[in-house]
Amino acid sequence: MTSAPRIVLISALAQSPGPAMAAMDAIWPEARHHNLIDDSLASDFAALGSITPDIHARFLALGRYAASVSDGTGTPDGIMFTCSAFRPAIDRVKADLAIPVISPNEGAFEEALDICAGIPGGGRIAILLTFAGSLPPLTDELAAIAAQRGQALPEVTGAVATGALEALQAGDPALHDRLVTEVVSTLPDVDVTVIGQFSMARAAPLVRAQRVEPVLTTPHAAVRKLRGLVIA
Repeated sequence: MTSAPRIVLISALAQSPGPAMAAMDAIWPEARHHNLIDDSLASDFAALGSITPDIHARFLALGRYAASVSDGTGTPDGIMFTCSAFRPAIDRVKADLAIPVISPNEGAFEEALDICAGIPGGGRIAILLTFAGSLPPLTDELAAIAAQRGQALPEVTGAVATGALEALQAGDPALHDRLVTEVVSTLPDVDVTVIGQFSMARAAPLVRAQRVEPVLTTPHAAVRKLRGLVIA
């Protein structure tokens, strides 16, 4: 591999590439990163209420396209999805491609489980979201990762900042951040908090100011995970 691996970021929200690129620049600046966006996926999923065969097919098409495009020196070395509600579709892309592919949350969940390891009862994790449809698949993903590790599933508290995503999409990031901090104030004591969507990473400093436990952001943890896979 060259000293400048090539990474493709695939997003289902227009607000996700910014945090993903910022995390790449902060943690893996030597990598070259590029974006693919289908911002109809999130709205289609919300309308349909489930990941349909058509959505699975769209993810496979995005993954195959991302993996096949050459810049003249070679095809990409890895793919990072930034859309938290689509793990079953992302898993199909993982099985289909030979290069490393990661879901948005697996890095953060692995780091959260590391923090909870050895805590009696499995520990306590809070997951902060602005898209309510992400909570069931993310809880399932956390449970699957814990089971793979042979680790007790922590107690999970989900908190949705209702209206925050809509505020961000409408160009009001201050309202987004205020709504996120309001829901954070309702959380019980936990051992680790995961900010569960890439688009929420901007609010991390405000969340950390209210909490005493470690607060993980999904884009930064995802970059750490993918970097380890690509350069291993």
